[in-house]
Amino acid sequence: MNEITVGIGGAAGDGLDKTGDTLAKTAARLGLHVCAYNSYQSVIRGGHIWLRVRLGEQPLHSHGDHLNALIALNQDSIERHAPEIEAGGLLLYNADRLRLDLGLREQVRSVPLPVAELTRTLGRVQPIMQNTVALGALFSLIGLEFDVAAGVLADTFRHKGQGVVDQNVGLLRAGYGYVREKFAPIGPRWNFTRTRRPFITGNEAFAIGAVAAGCKFYSAYPMTPASSILHWMAAHGERCGIVVKQCEDELAVANMAIGAGYAGVRAMCATSGGGFALMTEAVGMAGMIEAPVVIIEVQRGGPSTGIPTKTEQGDLNQVLGASQGDFPRIIIAPGDTADCFRTVVESFNLAEKYQLPVIVISDLLLSEHPQTIEPDDLSARVPIDRGQLVTEWNGDNGPFKRYAFTPSGISPRALPGTANAEHVAPTDEHDEEGILISDVFANQAVRRKIAEKRMKKLDLALQELPAPRLLGPADAEATLVGWGSTRGVIAEAIQRLAAAGLRANQLHFKYLLPFHAREAAEILARCRRTIAIENNSTGQFARYLRGETGHAVSEKILKYDGEPFEPRLIAEQVKAILEGRPRRLDVTEAEAREIAYHYLRTRLSEELRPGRLERLSGDGQGEPLWLVEIINRDSGHKQGELRIGAETGSARSWRPNA
Repeated sequence: MNEITVGIGGAAGDGLDKTGDTLAKTAARLGLHVCAYNSYQSVIRGGHIWLRVRLGEQPLHSHGDHLNALIALNQDSIERHAPEIEAGGLLLYNADRLRLDLGLREQVRSVPLPVAELTRTLGRVQPIMQNTVALGALFSLIGLEFDVAAGVLADTFRHKGQGVVDQNVGLLRAGYGYVREKFAPIGPRWNFTRTRRPFITGNEAFAIGAVAAGCKFYSAYPMTPASSILHWMAAHGERCGIVVKQCEDELAVANMAIGAGYAGVRAMCATSGGGFALMTEAVGMAGMIEAPVVIIEVQRGGPSTGIPTKTEQGDLNQVLGASQGDFPRIIIAPGDTADCFRTVVESFNLAEKYQLPVIVISDLLLSEHPQTIEPDDLSARVPIDRGQLVTEWNGDNGPFKRYAFTPSGISPRALPGTANAEHVAPTDEHDEEGILISDVFANQAVRRKIAEKRMKKLDLALQELPAPRLLGPADAEATLVGWGSTRGVIAEAIQRLAAAGLRANQLHFKYLLPFHAREAAEILARCRRTIAIENNSTGQFARYLRGETGHAVSEKILKYDGEPFEPRLIAEQVKAILEGRPRRLDVTEAEAREIAYHYLRTRLSEELRPGRLERLSGDGQGEPLWLVEIINRDSGHKQGELRIGAETGSARSWRPNA
């Protein structure tokens, strides 16, 4: 398959977002498929930002695991990522500011750009504009069309005036023309279909899906990585007829959304794990009063404040256990960007049809990484099911029973203001008419039947929701089990395994509650070996799966460093499991280098960087060591040695040169 992956490294404030956006939109307008992932930090300026943009002629299901070209916007990015560039790849950098003082992998070409010389005739050029010069050079080298890229820049900077547009196009042309004369291209011979595809994030798909589904109220408190749903809603809410409220905290967020749902409009709110922890009492209230509401929970690294800008699948236990007591709620974990759109539409229908809260569980990877989807994946014509709504009640059949005991468990729902349908929606336990049974009217029989009535709805909903299916060869050596955002990367890992002669298949779960326990157990019973793939440290879904089906997975592949899975990592660990090689948790050489970077930044100086690494047998404390030579960034001279525990990762000692 024709594809290429470009990495862009720099610091917050270096303009990586616009650079990556221009690259992605240019490729998308040419008809290529695009998948991007931005590994960023919770700072406005500084730190290390790493953006990867993968382009291909066929649909892409993850940001991949290759690096064919690197645009380094600072020295740190050259040091960190130049060694990752594969043979035949390129390193582009501003030769006026940066230097290449480390060896590149064989057949990797450096492309030093004399930015000052190239931009001399283009007026006052801000340092951030080096990005556009580098982009122009990249487009020429990987075979993307200049005119299309210039059109993207025109759209991006039109609001700043034609002068800014012209300058940026000039910068792009300077880089484009310079490398055409001096370097041979590396890009494949693209077949540009020029099919225009939306390039959006999961959060944007959630918001657009809510509009299509008829959402009329959205509330939120800004919390990464759910905040961009609020940003989209605030920008488009008035035009789309949606009341958007930024509340003082997540307690108010949930209560306002539930109140709006009870009042009769389709309502949604969103948050991350810490915010959802505050919402949980309200979630139970929605279950008790049987009010429809859609809640999106976007996971990030935790617990507590955790790592706000990193991804994890660590909130499953929290969502499953939200609020106290037993009450019906539906939990859905979409698997890709297009699925985010479909899932929100489906969630509104389920919430109103079954009169309960629906929780959509996402994560930073799915919610924030952008990718191209097919135009038909976003449709304004979606099914709308508002459930059993009572529009009038004449009283001939007695008083209106909001919580009537019905065979299905679904009671007639009347909106406030419906004539003759007055009722109480109590948060205490109650009878059919909403009369409290938590005080002098306490009644065991009524309590049993109202609890059973509510829970019946889950049995009915389960019949409507599609059961999981086994994808791939039935006689596979291993079945990879996942949920939510890992769907695409697992599928690509299976392709890698097949290329290596190993047969694997995939069992992926979207509907977590109610759970298709019988169907899942029947599939799992036929699998030779099951391996759970999860972005957390405890295998939360694997434990849940065992509780629901009795099936204990053979092995688990877990990742909890804040970054998402890549196909190569999964494939390598599956191979190790099948070959009986035990997994070790020792610090790798790459991790030792990262720990050294952390030590230098937090305790020493930005002028230093890790040099040569050597693994030592021990330090007298029962732990082998990584010996990291620390050198001066400018001179390359050795400044000291840092010893890092190869098992614990502890910075054992810093020994500066005498």
